[in-house]
Amino acid sequence: MLNVQEIQEIIKLIDQSSIEEFTYETNGTTVSLKKSSQKNPVSVQDNQIQPTTKVENVQQSDVKANIKNEPVENEVTSEQSQAVAYDHEIVSPMVGTFYTAPSPEKDAFVSKGSKVDESTVVCIVEAMKLFNEIEAEVSGEIVEILVENGELVEYGQPLFRVNTK
Repeated sequence: MLNVQEIQEIIKLIDQSSIEEFTYETNGTTVSLKKSSQKNPVSVQDNQIQPTTKVENVQQSDVKANIKNEPVENEVTSEQSQAVAYDHEIVSPMVGTFYTAPSPEKDAFVSKGSKVDESTVVCIVEAMKLFNEIEAEVSGEIVEILVENGELVEYGQPLFRVNTK
C-alpha cells in the first residue's frame, strides 16, 4: 500500500506532466489519478482504507472507495482552435524529460518563429541521467512548441511543429 507522501508525490508528478490518466494497482488496492478541471482529480479504490485517511489538499470526502470519475472535457481556447500551418512534426526519439535549454540560466534553443535547419539542436531529452540533444532534421520555421520545459515525454510524442515551405 502506498503511504500518503507517496500518493502526494505521484499527484505532483502527474500534475507537472502531460499524462492525463494514471492507475496503480497492488495487493487489492487501486490508485487512479485523472486530470480534470475539477478540484477532485483523485480517485482511490481500496477495501482497506480507513475513514480517517487524508491527503493534503484533498478533503476526506474526496477519497472514497470505488469512485469512478467521469472525464471533464477541457475548454478549447481561441488560440487552440486556430489551425496552425505545418507540414512536419519533430517527435521525441525516447522516453524522458524535455528541456528547452542547455541549462536553466541559458536561453531556449528555439522558440516559436525560429528558423531551423537539419542540424539545429531544438531541445534536450534527458533519459537515465543522459542528456540527448534532439536535432530538427528538417529546414524550416518552428510554428508551434507542443511541450513545456521539464515535462515528461513519451517515445514518438510530437514536440515541435515545423513549416518546411
